[in-house]
Amino acid sequence: MAKTVDIAFKEFNKETVNLNPDRTSKANSSRDWLWGQLNSLDSKEYLDFPFKYQDRHIKFGSFARKTKIRELDDIDIMFCFTANGATYLQSGSTYYIQTPNAGDRLKKLSDNDILNSKKVVNKVKNSLSEVEHYKSAEIHSRGEAATLSLQSYEWVFDIVPCFYTDTNLYLIPDGNGNWKATNPLIDQNLVTSTNQNYDGKLLQLIRTLKYWNRHNSSYTIGSYLFEQFVINFVKTKAELSNWIDLDIKDFFYYLKNHIYNDVSDPKGIQGNLNNLTFEQKYSISNKANWAYDKAVEAITAETNDKDQEKAINKWREIFGTKFPIYE
Repeated sequence: MAKTVDIAFKEFNKETVNLNPDRTSKANSSRDWLWGQLNSLDSKEYLDFPFKYQDRHIKFGSFARKTKIRELDDIDIMFCFTANGATYLQSGSTYYIQTPNAGDRLKKLSDNDILNSKKVVNKVKNSLSEVEHYKSAEIHSRGEAATLSLQSYEWVFDIVPCFYTDTNLYLIPDGNGNWKATNPLIDQNLVTSTNQNYDGKLLQLIRTLKYWNRHNSSYTIGSYLFEQFVINFVKTKAELSNWIDLDIKDFFYYLKNHIYNDVSDPKGIQGNLNNLTFEQKYSISNKANWAYDKAVEAITAETNDKDQEKAINKWREIFGTKFPIYE
C-alpha cells in the first residue's frame, strides 16, 4: 500500500520486480562455489574432461548484467576450454573446430577431426554428476548448454562450453554439432556503461519494464531483445528522469513505433535481432499504445488533478494486481 505514485513504484520494485537481495547474495556465492567444482573436473583422469582455460570463463546472461527479475530460476555461465592444439575454420556464421593436432580429450569428442559440439555439451552434462550436491543434469532445449540442478537451490545453472579465439570472440555450440561466435562481454559493457552514463537509472528501468513485458504485454518479447529496445530508447534521451513513471510512459510511446524497426546486435555478430512476425509486432504496438494512453492518464491524474489514488489505480491497470494499492 502506498500514498504516492513514487512510493508505489519503489515498493513494487522492491517487493515484486527486483530479485531478493538475500537470494542474490546466495546465488553469487553458489556460482563462485560451482566454478571451483567445475575447475577440478579436468584433473580427474577417468573423466577425460577437456582442459580448462580458467582465465576466460565468463559470467553472462541477465543475472550477470543485473537485469534479471523475480523469480531467480537460472544462472548462466560460460566454461572455457583450452584449444589444446585445435584450430578453427569459419564458413559464414558457422565455425568448425579442427582437431587433427589436438590432445586426446578433444579428439575423442570429434568426428573426422572436427570437434562435435553436441559431444562436448554431452561430456559436460555427464561429468556434472561429479559435482557435490548434484541432483540432476540435462541438455538445454537449444542444445547450447548443460543444465545443472543442485539439491540446495531453487535455481539451475546453464553451463555453456566455449573456446576463446584470437579475434576476442568466443565459440559456443550452435545446437547442430558445430559452433557459433559470441562475446557476452560486449553486452555486459554496454549495459554497464549506459547505466553509468544515465546516473545509474538504466538497470531499474529495464527490470520494471521487463515485468510489464512478461506479465502484461500481449506478446512477450524475448528478454535479450527487450533489453536492447530499452537501451536504444534510453540513448534517445539526454537524461533519465528522477521519476521512473515518466520514463516508462515515454518508453511505451517509443516501443509502439519502434517495434517495427530492425534492432542491431551490439556485438555485430547476429545482424538484426528483431525477428518478430508482423502480427506479433502489430499486437505489441497496440498494447504499448494502450499502455502509453493509460500512463498519460496516470501522470495527468497525479500532476494536474493531484489525485494520487486515481494515478496509482491507472498504473495498476498497466502493471497488474501486484502493483501496490493506494492506502
